[in-house]
Amino acid sequence: MKSILKYSFIGLLALAFSACTSDFEKINTNPYEATDDMLEADNLTVGSFFSQMIVRMIPFVAGGAQDDSYGSTGSYQHFQGLCSDWYSGYVAPTGTWKGGNHNAVYSFEGNWGNSMYQQNYTQIMPTWRTICINAAKKDSPQEAALATIVKVLAMHRVTDQFGPIPYVNYTTETISNQFDSQEAVYKKFFEELDESIEVLAPYAAAGATILGSFDKIYQGNVDKWVRLANTLRLRLALRIVYVNPSLAKSEGEKALSSSVGFLSDASDRATISGIGILNPLWEQAYSWNEERMNASMDAYLNGYDDPRRAAWFTTCADGKYHGVRLGVVTNTNTDYIGDNISNFNLTSSSTLVYFSAAESYFLRAEAALRGWNAGGTAKDFYEQGIRVSFAEQGVNGGVDAYIASTNEPAAFVDNTGKGGDAAKPSSITVAYDESASFEQNLERIITQKWIANFLISPEGWAEYRRTGYPKLFPTTRNLSGNIDINKQIRRMPYPQDLYDNNRAGVQQAIGLLGGADNGATKLWWDKNPNH
Repeated sequence: MKSILKYSFIGLLALAFSACTSDFEKINTNPYEATDDMLEADNLTVGSFFSQMIVRMIPFVAGGAQDDSYGSTGSYQHFQGLCSDWYSGYVAPTGTWKGGNHNAVYSFEGNWGNSMYQQNYTQIMPTWRTICINAAKKDSPQEAALATIVKVLAMHRVTDQFGPIPYVNYTTETISNQFDSQEAVYKKFFEELDESIEVLAPYAAAGATILGSFDKIYQGNVDKWVRLANTLRLRLALRIVYVNPSLAKSEGEKALSSSVGFLSDASDRATISGIGILNPLWEQAYSWNEERMNASMDAYLNGYDDPRRAAWFTTCADGKYHGVRLGVVTNTNTDYIGDNISNFNLTSSSTLVYFSAAESYFLRAEAALRGWNAGGTAKDFYEQGIRVSFAEQGVNGGVDAYIASTNEPAAFVDNTGKGGDAAKPSSITVAYDESASFEQNLERIITQKWIANFLISPEGWAEYRRTGYPKLFPTTRNLSGNIDINKQIRRMPYPQDLYDNNRAGVQQAIGLLGGADNGATKLWWDKNPNH
């Protein structure tokens, strides 16, 4: 790891050399290698690793080239492009590889889910461990606390994709650790977030900046980091509400009563910037012509006449927005990559969103709906979430009319005329109805959260599995042999590489999972009796 550090930050090291001494020529050392003293002087022993954790939470291309230091577009595709991007209802494939017989129709390749596992166990967990070691040497627990928040943010996506993972007693930089049950992993998440918030709260209250030059999300703003951590704690508390309601409420109300607060306005949104990224979805959609608007987004955004459509999608030849169903494209995609289907409103340098500020309001709306002590009403939180989402997308008009709208999702009509048409997925309106049933208002809250979290795909898929909302169009074909097409896929199978390198660990994991290693087996928290 030290060699990675020394060669990955040459630009920073050049600055370190000039800053550390005015007598550079007398240093009898390799000018391309940093000494430990130099690294320590500029806080690179922690800061550079913290920067590494942030940029590697999602694989993408940096500097306009396939750069393995940031992960490749292919890594992103295996990380979430071939799974949660599709299963969340945000994106649909238009590529013809394998004749369309791939993950979209539940025909899984052995390693097509590998990057989510591999990236986090080679780039996140060992890097976090190194930060903790180096921060302890410096007596800087606040730096380790920041890194732990990033770790939980990254690793909850891993367990929510696969189930049991090595986590609680993680000690090595290999994938041969023993696996922990998802219940144990979640309890560890809560413990770590508690500890991190406790350490960082005084710094946040003082307006402190920590690791500012290395933080490509909040530039070291501790107040925003602790509010993100508290919002994340509420997210995870609600995730387990169907399997352990008492623990969910306890952890949720701990977040709701915390003095640190939540992400609150558009400026709190967590995005990655300042490193010259090449947006991987842009490359897949525009360079490869393999991704377009999902039919579920078509149905909801068009039915609601949502003003945010233009922020996310391009119009077709007819001036309207059109999507495509999973499973429709097989051997030819000419009609689906032309101007019949909406592409994404992205550029090659569009930022990636890690956490929306709007989500905090929808989380509190659900908490209030469930009778938790949320400090407000479900209706008020729900409507404020919509307002903040509009602000995050730079949409300045139409929010009041949207909040009051009684429009319903639209039926889907395949704009190519080649099939996939479907009745409207739901009759849920935007306008909040305090006289409606619990389930109706839960659907309303989750549907708007799903829209606001567009392209935060791991979260969209997890919430669909937890709640059954929003109601998404299923794939048009199902080659799995075991997945209920109406309930849709519940998890990704463990990648083949994991079997090859740690078969004993995988077998242990399957025992903890409590079912077969396939897409039909539900995760520990996936216990909603209605879904």
